[in-house]
Amino acid sequence: MSGWRHALRIGLVLTFVAGTGYGGALPARAAAAFSTELSGLPDEFTAGNRVETLSAVVSRSDGGGCVKVRWSMLVRVQGLRLDQLKVDRVEDSGSFPLEIRTEGDTARLTDRQLDPGVLCPGRTVTARYRVAFAEDVGRGRVSFAAEAYDPQLRLLARRTASREVVGEEQASPTPAPTSAEPTETPTGEPSTEAPDEEPTDEPTDAAVVEPPAPGGVAGRPVADSGGFGLVQAAFLLGGLLLFLGAGLLLRMRRLLRPAP
Repeated sequence: MSGWRHALRIGLVLTFVAGTGYGGALPARAAAAFSTELSGLPDEFTAGNRVETLSAVVSRSDGGGCVKVRWSMLVRVQGLRLDQLKVDRVEDSGSFPLEIRTEGDTARLTDRQLDPGVLCPGRTVTARYRVAFAEDVGRGRVSFAAEAYDPQLRLLARRTASREVVGEEQASPTPAPTSAEPTETPTGEPSTEAPDEEPTDEPTDAAVVEPPAPGGVAGRPVADSGGFGLVQAAFLLGGLLLFLGAGLLLRMRRLLRPAP
């Protein structure tokens, strides 16, 4: 009986160790004291190499110290291709070096260097992006997610927004010729035409897509993580250890059983 208890303790201890080993690996969520805003967004983007300048601004509201910032911009397109989109990260000195990763209709543009500015209470850090679309774009949609990280690649704040992209012909339609015959408009009946959609900014916590690790080394925020992760691995390991412990118990029981 003592052999049974000893083997059971081994299985439980190993399972507990596997579970606690996962607990310390959880990545942190965006820090509550930081916030990011996206400005300079037009009501809609017009194709034809017309350049728009977007600004991502991060600020902090607590009394903490100053930190450096690394920016990462996640871009997703719908109804057009990534090679029809041009994005350039700029500073006062010119273009800022980027590491670019693409997957399907999604691209991540991460600063290779820390931003020249310093984020302090009462002081912001701004990243500027020049965005343009090729002239052969008809109609589509683009989504942006501006993410600010500290030097240890801990997510500070994130802001998302989406806008429509229209071609040059659709952006400035020619007026249709008017008919000489008057048309009667029925009264009291609602119009069946849907109103134009107003572009709105998405809330800070909304995830545009599953982002890859910025800079190739940082993990994703918890809210955006998915797939087979450490939780599933810990449960599988715990189940395997319990299975081995049960097998050990059965073997010890056979060994301790008195011979007939």
